[in-house]
Amino acid sequence: MLPFAQRHAITDVCLLVRDVETSVGFYRDKLGFALKHRAEGFADFTGAGVTLALWESAHIGHHAGVAVTQDRPASVLIAIKLDRCDDVEATYQELIAKGVTFTGPPADYPWNARGAYFTGPDGEIWELYAWLEGGAPGRVPEAFSTI
Repeated sequence: MLPFAQRHAITDVCLLVRDVETSVGFYRDKLGFALKHRAEGFADFTGAGVTLALWESAHIGHHAGVAVTQDRPASVLIAIKLDRCDDVEATYQELIAKGVTFTGPPADYPWNARGAYFTGPDGEIWELYAWLEGGAPGRVPEAFSTI
């Protein structure tokens, strides 16, 4: 079997921000990213290539148990979207067997995803996720997604 990084593409890069509203304005209005989803404490955009997401530090800390410090302006979360919720569990088990420490076992979250979280050696946060039935919430109508 191929190693984890050779089987799963990084699908999202998520900036952990203090104020999602301010950041949405910057990335949408100044840089031209098209808003794709918007939910409490979270937004993501389409652009050329990978999905750019914004997540309020306090929101992910509260819901996913991910420790995020407020002493620096932004942290990074690297996400891997898996096809099915069962894939989240299987990948979690694979990485646990290799000694990766997670914040907890895979769980269902209010943003309609099953996910699991771990950190790299320098504090970078990783997310494994798959959408639950009904798919991604907070889809922004196309008329409101661009400048």
